[in-house]
Amino acid sequence: MLRLDPQFDIDPAPASPRAHAVVIGSGFGGLAAAVRLGAKGYRVTVLEKLDAPGGRAYVHRRDGYTFDAGPTLITAPFLFEDLWRLCGRKLSEDIDLRSIDPFYKLVFDDGEEITCYADTAAMEAEVARISPEDLAGYRRFMTRSAEICHLGFEQLGHVPFLSLKDMLPVAPDLLRLGGHLSVHALVANYVRHPKLRIALSFHPLFVGGNPFDTTAVYSMISHFERRWGVHFPMGGTGALVTGLVNLIEGQGGRIRLNTEVRTIIVEAGVAKGVRLQDGEEILADVVVSNADVAHTYREMVPAAARKRWTNKRLDSARYSMSLFVWYFGLTRPYPQLDHHTILLGPRYRGLLDDIFKAKGLAKDMSLYLHRPTATDPSLAPEGCEAFYVLSPVPHLDAGIDWATAAEPYRQAIQDRLEATLLPGLSQHLATSFVTTPQDFKDRLSSVKGAAFSLAPTLTQSAWFRPHNRSEDVQGLYLVGAGAQPGAGVPGVLSSARMVGDLVPDAHQGVNHALR
Repeated sequence: MLRLDPQFDIDPAPASPRAHAVVIGSGFGGLAAAVRLGAKGYRVTVLEKLDAPGGRAYVHRRDGYTFDAGPTLITAPFLFEDLWRLCGRKLSEDIDLRSIDPFYKLVFDDGEEITCYADTAAMEAEVARISPEDLAGYRRFMTRSAEICHLGFEQLGHVPFLSLKDMLPVAPDLLRLGGHLSVHALVANYVRHPKLRIALSFHPLFVGGNPFDTTAVYSMISHFERRWGVHFPMGGTGALVTGLVNLIEGQGGRIRLNTEVRTIIVEAGVAKGVRLQDGEEILADVVVSNADVAHTYREMVPAAARKRWTNKRLDSARYSMSLFVWYFGLTRPYPQLDHHTILLGPRYRGLLDDIFKAKGLAKDMSLYLHRPTATDPSLAPEGCEAFYVLSPVPHLDAGIDWATAAEPYRQAIQDRLEATLLPGLSQHLATSFVTTPQDFKDRLSSVKGAAFSLAPTLTQSAWFRPHNRSEDVQGLYLVGAGAQPGAGVPGVLSSARMVGDLVPDAHQGVNHALR
């Protein structure tokens, strides 16, 4: 059972002869890493700054409505099934995962729609409806997407690139498949219709990347969705968080809430534990950080212990865009809407330039509308609907004062939705609150308020991305969006698998000299 009693959470763990692993942060990556280390014999303590687990997958409950804060879809359920299997259980015993079809609908500014179906024949019919002359090119693109997915995810998705030499054998195949191109450039090689190009290239936004400069390796997402499907857990993605916490506690691990880490204790280049904000020290044989990777190195690891990830290097890195998210509950149903709808603005590349080059807050917007009550009505009172709408926005380097900009921007989003997808919205609004880039910085300790940590560009991927086993501090491991392989639920779960593979079994003794 998930323990939320604050008094319990600050009690010291009982003495144990087992090797101790401390995990900083309880996002999907941190929880998955905790399960894997528990399965390797470690006594695990997860330290969470907030009052509930989940990190970006935190759950908000307001006025009878339940809102998932972050991830809204699951595309690789087998990665969760692996975690349950490690604990001798089946995912289906605890989680009711439902397939979503169609995956989502794109609604363009002129009112034209493209629906993305799970069924291959239905999807090809949709492509032919939009642009018959592009159907053959679409099929060739999907073949290329499958090839990239096979190499980039199935073969390399769990491989920690610990040295540049590790990349050399796969570099020719990555180049052959177009990895040096951007996602949009690769798509444009196969289809000509501008709306199809958008429909096949927007996916990097799911992981914080600009389709015009994110490596084409991420074009695998088109095949990824089709092969493993798009799913939603009943109860919301928070049900998966609760399920993972229960696995950890079933292994004898602990979750300490309202517990913020100030410093990772480093002695002679080796992580020895953590020091909390209140001064308490927790010693550990292994430290895993699921905190934002740039925050981990800048704020938690002493500067003297860092050779690669210095402040200068982190300052020169490129960070993902941020997000403005409006959560709201309505007192009337909207049965005509799908579970996921993408409402596009009048500009595509121009808006992305504004967002990623941080020129300021554009007057136009593109929106991702999530209607979880389409699949699980229990997330709202009877006859009501729960929504969240997400707008990509620049990170905090744009200099936007969100204390004053948030409400006008929320109102602009409301007006756009009311004029398009949600007529009558303002008359049926029951509850409402927002998350801004400033919240990503203050609440989630994300550098620059970037929603997905480091941007997924070619020079910040694979070996070039922070390694899962720290290059600077022995005994320190990194998991989550900013570490290899990158952001998104499949990415952070894969990073947890890498950490699980890299950390020695507890019964072997922890010898950090073996690098």
